[in-house]
Amino acid sequence: MEKRCLSSMTQKQLAEYIASLGQPSFRAGQIYKWLHQKLVTDFDAMTDQPKALLERLREECTIAAPSIRRKQCSRDGTIKYLLELADGNCIETVLMRYHYGNSVCVSTQVGCAMGCRFCASTQAGRVRDLTAGEIASEIYTVQRDTGERVSHIVLMGIGEPLHNFDNVMDFLEIISSPGGLNIGMRNISLSTCGLVPKIDELAKRKLQLTLSVSLHAPNNKMRSSMMPVNDAFPLEKLIPACRRYQKQTGRRISFEYSMVRGVNDSPETAKELADLIRGMGAHVNLIPINPVDGSPYSATDDKNIRRFKDMLEQLGVNATIRRRLGADISAACGQLRREDAKMTMERNHT
Repeated sequence: MEKRCLSSMTQKQLAEYIASLGQPSFRAGQIYKWLHQKLVTDFDAMTDQPKALLERLREECTIAAPSIRRKQCSRDGTIKYLLELADGNCIETVLMRYHYGNSVCVSTQVGCAMGCRFCASTQAGRVRDLTAGEIASEIYTVQRDTGERVSHIVLMGIGEPLHNFDNVMDFLEIISSPGGLNIGMRNISLSTCGLVPKIDELAKRKLQLTLSVSLHAPNNKMRSSMMPVNDAFPLEKLIPACRRYQKQTGRRISFEYSMVRGVNDSPETAKELADLIRGMGAHVNLIPINPVDGSPYSATDDKNIRRFKDMLEQLGVNATIRRRLGADISAACGQLRREDAKMTMERNHT
């Protein structure tokens, strides 16, 4: 019998499971707090539970508890983790320290199927989805390792969150629940490359999180050359979906725009971008890309990024330049995992 991941269960799911074992309902609340407030990774740590129940849980369930395989600490306080899951697969998690608190960037899949040509995460394809408990365990691992509370979450690590929709929705319910870390939805950002049906499905839930859409280009020809997903969901489908999301949730959309030298960084492109999203009250986050081995793209210089930002603002579009964190520690998403896989392969062939 395949074991169930106890830490992937929402409070309702856990209550139903504990009831099926013939246990009183209050046990579910106690166990939930052990998992998601006290962050235990061993059933024996649940000291207020009957031994017979703990033995049953050990037989039928697991607790997501990745190990830290590698850890890189930047001069700016950023910490990048390569976490090894129970099946040996690895994912990346990044702690970023800001004046308003600690933010953790989590992965939602092992690898990625989206094929964006400037991203290291997708170069080996998608291996599998992460469970809700595995996603939450990234945050718990960071808190245990640093002893610091996480107050903000960005779902912008390895994988496309909306491609793992059900597990991500369970994760959001778990991480924001009062019985857990109780991180408010307004402190959570979810990034998508633009899966239109899932954007509409997310809008119906009205979760009040921040939706960040990876745009990166203002026309289909340019965007398809950078992001194959645009062939399935071109701008004439994506932008209306963003407008629907904004109308249904009342939340402002944030567009991510990676600045690539000689590709999408001209004044003409800035004007085209402003025309595309005008009237939405949206925010554009300009991203200085990190170098990725095997990618044909290079970063725009800082002067050009500032010029692009100024032009957008003159055209009535709110824009900011993302602060570059962890530039000295393989900060590009998927880079550390890729380096580790390459090192492992080289060791196996020597």
